[in-house]
Amino acid sequence: MLEFKPWLWLSPSVSHSLSPIILQLFGSFRDYQTFTWKPFNWRGLEFTNPLGVAGGMDKNGHLVKHLWTLGVGFVEVGTITPKPQRANPGEIIRRDTKQQALWNKMGFPNRGAKSALRNLKGLKSPHFTPIFVNVGKNRTTPNDKAHEDYIQVIDTLREHADAFVINISSPNTADLRELLQPTNLKGFLAPILNVKQKDGRTTPMLLKLSPDLEDQDLFSVLDISYELGIDGWILTNTTTTRTLSLSFPKEGGVSGKPLYDISKKILEKSVNHLGERRRDKLVISVGGVLTPEDVCERLEMGANLVQSYSALVFSGPFFFRDTFEYAKRKYY
Repeated sequence: MLEFKPWLWLSPSVSHSLSPIILQLFGSFRDYQTFTWKPFNWRGLEFTNPLGVAGGMDKNGHLVKHLWTLGVGFVEVGTITPKPQRANPGEIIRRDTKQQALWNKMGFPNRGAKSALRNLKGLKSPHFTPIFVNVGKNRTTPNDKAHEDYIQVIDTLREHADAFVINISSPNTADLRELLQPTNLKGFLAPILNVKQKDGRTTPMLLKLSPDLEDQDLFSVLDISYELGIDGWILTNTTTTRTLSLSFPKEGGVSGKPLYDISKKILEKSVNHLGERRRDKLVISVGGVLTPEDVCERLEMGANLVQSYSALVFSGPFFFRDTFEYAKRKYY
């Protein structure tokens, strides 16, 4: 892996602001890369490899072409809300390089669904890799009307998304995780899943789960969403759990190495609980995936696909190539 990592010399906020520009410059001089290992087909979507970029890296869908130069198997853009909105006030990002930990309190900053539409419209179809669109609500929308925000984004971007990710697991929008409670989930999720099919087109929908769910709530969420017809799950978002060695604020979510064990346990419990029911569903593992070994471990635990975000911060843009090289030695 790349040892020279000058972006880690910068403050987290400066590095975060510059990363899209750096990625655009990096990608402008490279062709699209295809790393073929463990290719996977699901409902007509072709994944040349099972490792993709998690939501949050490309918030507005304007970096997809540049991410394709890294050799990703798929890209998740967003979180996209109906209206543009700024990040939460105050400090929104920190980094602990020694512990390979990230903290954020962003709260779905993005330019809105219409801006994402312009960006995604510019991509050739069929897409070079599958594109998932992560959907959220504006922070001013009350929870009893939240489903309307999600449906609005889905209707706006339907023709340009290969799948949608229903994100109600971020800890950075007030009371958003209340929608994951079993008593609230059905009323929220049912009307969204009712619009999966429109104008003869069926777009798969995935539910992104919190790593902080208690076991019984986790199993209830899996059962309810399965019965309503969800097409899969992304396991997991950031955690509000803090270790004693981390000096991050109490608010916000943590990703990177501190999420490693938590996310693995959620994957193991979910796979065991779903059993044969997950046969035609998509299970994606994300959280604490920092090495090629981590990627393969999640696949061997039962994930169909794996995503990473923190690895791009701590290992750099060649993480996908390094994983490909490791997978070739391991599987072929």
